[in-house]
Amino acid sequence: MILKVDVLYKAIKKYLSLGSQEKCRSKIVLLTPTGKFFNQKIAERFSKLKKLILVCGHYEGFDKRVEKFADEKISVGPYILTGGELGAMIITDAVVRLIPGVIKAESLEEESFSKKIGNGEYPQYTRPAEFNFKDGLGKIKKLLVPKILLSGDHKKIKEWRQKRIKYLKD
Repeated sequence: MILKVDVLYKAIKKYLSLGSQEKCRSKIVLLTPTGKFFNQKIAERFSKLKKLILVCGHYEGFDKRVEKFADEKISVGPYILTGGELGAMIITDAVVRLIPGVIKAESLEEESFSKKIGNGEYPQYTRPAEFNFKDGLGKIKKLLVPKILLSGDHKKIKEWRQKRIKYLKD
């Protein structure tokens, strides 16, 4: 199925007529495998917009002429989906969580792609501090939370985390 240019044009025109004074803070984005790969920087940029329209095709995408009405083309990765709806959900989730008030600002500061962490991730643990299990041979094994994390010494915990950050690609 290919989305038709006339149908999408009518929808886009209707959108633009609803508050054209805010056009400078809005984007029409086509989800396509030939677009720029979506990343955290793009999510941050989109989160500052007043309006965002994500146009996603299904199976074969959309009429090539639709590109004339788009501000940008985005891809969510180097793979093919049956439609752009899942990509739109990925983008929506990544963008909405950055809108002030959706998630506490302090929580956003210590995330994998935050400026504070520097595009990294450190190991994280939960309780219990000691977890026992049987391996494939029936032998009991222990998995422990590092003692420093149980110490309550925030300075040492921070140092421990900094030493173990694994940096991610953006």
